[in-house]
Amino acid sequence: MRTLDWIVLALSVAGVVLYGLWRGRRNENTQDYLLAGREMPWYAMALSIMATQASAITFIATTGQGYGDGMRFVQMYLGLPLAMILISKYAVPAFHRSGVFTAYEYLESRFDAKTRALVSTIFLIQRGLAVGVALQAPAIVLTVIIGWPHQWTSLLMGTVTVFYTVLGGIKAVTWTDFQQMLIMMIGLAISLFMAVSLLPADIGLFDALTVAGAAGRLNAIVTSFDPNDRYNIWNGLFGGMFLALAYFGCDQSQVQRYLTGKSITQSRLSLLFNAIAKVPMQFLILLCGVMVFCYYTFEKPPVLFHAGEMAKVSARPDFAAVEARHDRAFAERRDAARALIAGGSAEPFQAAQKSLDEARREASKLAGGVNDTNYVFLSFVTTKLPVGVVGLIMAAIFAAAMSTISAEVNSLATVSVIDIYKRFARPGQADGHYLNASRAFTAFWGAYAVVTAQFGEGTGSLVEKVNMLGSLFYGGLLGVFVLAFFFPRVNGTAAFAGVLAGEAAIFACWTFTGISFLWYNVVGCLVVVATGWLWPRNR
Repeated sequence: MRTLDWIVLALSVAGVVLYGLWRGRRNENTQDYLLAGREMPWYAMALSIMATQASAITFIATTGQGYGDGMRFVQMYLGLPLAMILISKYAVPAFHRSGVFTAYEYLESRFDAKTRALVSTIFLIQRGLAVGVALQAPAIVLTVIIGWPHQWTSLLMGTVTVFYTVLGGIKAVTWTDFQQMLIMMIGLAISLFMAVSLLPADIGLFDALTVAGAAGRLNAIVTSFDPNDRYNIWNGLFGGMFLALAYFGCDQSQVQRYLTGKSITQSRLSLLFNAIAKVPMQFLILLCGVMVFCYYTFEKPPVLFHAGEMAKVSARPDFAAVEARHDRAFAERRDAARALIAGGSAEPFQAAQKSLDEARREASKLAGGVNDTNYVFLSFVTTKLPVGVVGLIMAAIFAAAMSTISAEVNSLATVSVIDIYKRFARPGQADGHYLNASRAFTAFWGAYAVVTAQFGEGTGSLVEKVNMLGSLFYGGLLGVFVLAFFFPRVNGTAAFAGVLAGEAAIFACWTFTGISFLWYNVVGCLVVVATGWLWPRNR
């Protein structure tokens, strides 16, 4: 990046942090610190909910997903609108009327303390692991840009985010999310516009879409049913709906957003906004990745998008032959793409694409099996976009990272204090004691995120990784809330046993089957409900 890019990035990050600290400057008690005094308007909650999910992973990995696999990932979100409607109807009024700080606090009033403690612990494990993955993404950004070790970058980002989260609480988190989501939307719009405008002068948008279609990148809907295929319409409608129900209805990082609302109506509006906006936003992010693919159809791409690995492997004597095959395949693909646009057959283009993919796989093997999916968009942004624009898009990525990390750290601290510390370790203390404990646990979980990020540089698509991680736990969480809302005769022991059985079933699917992780949520939920309902003395 050049000087202007750094100035744009620094001013954007500093402005967001200072604004959040200003909005969160008054926290007189735990309700202010953890729930913003329950005074948040719907639009702030709506963008906070969206920003919490739209992490840096969304910008970095989802665009890479679109580049390499096309649009079919969007099907994962097709069940989300119905999930939001169900949550608005059942979960929002139940949580609001009970006056709880956390979703898991509600479980004790419905079941018992051991069920609350079990589910709280599951959340802490799952979300504690996920926050490290979320922090890993911006570390990749700076590693690509300036070559810093990812340990340094995760420490820097974690420190900045935890600073304003500790001082400002949920008010700072929500209002910075609001600002960050606006920056993200601007960054997304600019990224898509630039990807299209940088196409050759004689290649229009519809020409690019023709090429993308021939390459199988416009596969937004796959109607064939295959439980082993992660992304088809059936997995999205059913598995995706269960995932959304669990994430937005049972995960404290999301529940806490709408618990801050002024009323049930305001909280419902925030969720329904996401029901309308989330799928189009995800579609446009994937389309941005597809347009980057189209750009590199006519402009030679690097053999590997991971600049560090590319530098290492290019020094190997056997790399020259692989690079030559890659360059020939690119030239053949480019010429075939122009012939396709002129009305020719798609077969020569598809054959050239296959040859190019084979050359990239061979280069990946030489580099130790590196998967550069997460580096595609960053490489395009930092090498092809004009000065100033790079800084703004980097600001959008950083905004996305900070919003997710702050929300997750805040929710982890809330569950730690309300469901564990206050309930079991130090009950009956003054409110000021728990306010200080909330700040201390926020700092602790921030440090935990930094530490776990040190071990997560890994390969593969981050967006798939984080959703798979959540799916190992979400089915159990969703099942126990289904029991709580719809099975009044089920008692605490049955619910407790159901959660354990559900988690055992999920990990069995993960270990012994090849079904898509989206179905883990369905399997886990159904096993929890069946176990709870069939438990003796429940019917």
